[in-house]
Amino acid sequence: MNVLIFGINGFVGKYLAASFLLSNDNVYGCDVAETLAVPDYNIDFGDGRFVEPSAFSRVKYNKSDITNIESVKEIVGIIKPDYIINLAAISSVGQSWKKPELTMRINVNGAVNILEAAREIAPLAKLMFIGSSEEYNAKGQEEGINERAPLNANNPYGISKVTQENFIRLYKEKYGMEIYTVRPFNHTGVGQNDNFVLPSFCKQAAEITKSGKDGEIRVGNLSAKRDFSDVRDVVCAYRLILESGNCNEVYNVGSSVARGLDEMLEKIVSFCPNEVTITIDKERFRPEDTPVIKCDNSKIKRELGYKPKHDIYDTLKEMYEYYVKK
Repeated sequence: MNVLIFGINGFVGKYLAASFLLSNDNVYGCDVAETLAVPDYNIDFGDGRFVEPSAFSRVKYNKSDITNIESVKEIVGIIKPDYIINLAAISSVGQSWKKPELTMRINVNGAVNILEAAREIAPLAKLMFIGSSEEYNAKGQEEGINERAPLNANNPYGISKVTQENFIRLYKEKYGMEIYTVRPFNHTGVGQNDNFVLPSFCKQAAEITKSGKDGEIRVGNLSAKRDFSDVRDVVCAYRLILESGNCNEVYNVGSSVARGLDEMLEKIVSFCPNEVTITIDKERFRPEDTPVIKCDNSKIKRELGYKPKHDIYDTLKEMYEYYVKK
């Protein structure tokens, strides 16, 4: 298969590319940077399969900005992909509050440009677009959110993803395109940007360890509970969905367990041999924050046989150790 991944330089992009490299597919990657961002860590899927950084030499990279439709059309025309997966996005809720216009331009206009390019040039390609749990309004749904819950986002990022889905539905109905939609809940792992909460905690703890002294971890709202998955499990779910052959279903991807950020922080602090002081930083609070966001993953488990393999606490240990060694 010719697999085209927009946003390949991002956190999830590297893991998805690794998954397709293991399948010996032809992986093409696009992003706004001049060159491919090769991970400085092995990607171990935990089942005896792993991808070393050197394997990324097989990825054929092209610079492309999804907000430029001519650039997107050119890439699609050259590659003639069987699969097109869009991971390019403003993916941080906090960043979307600071840059709502940019969030809409990338997450919505960019997605429409990919849809248009595929419609004109590669109408038989299978497409996948990544939604988010932030599309739901989780208030009052502490027992778990399933796919039938109403889409009622309360932040710019979530609104952009709902709008993206509206365009996807339009293109499926109007043009008969094969487009897959997924709504992942929080996921993390080695390589995630430290402006996200768990990598931030792990990096700060690792810096205290390396200093050999007692130290401070600055945090935001610790009362929130979130459903965190390992990125490797999420990527496996994307593959299951893309290869299911049924693009008329939308699937949530998560662990069905909501853990408190205070609990996760306590675990990370336990890795550190030094005394750690926790300092609440009001600057790290969001304008609006949902107390509990929990996935109901029963549909993807029932229909596609999805089985997460990674314990999130093992993931946190790997992230902490990565920062210690880096």
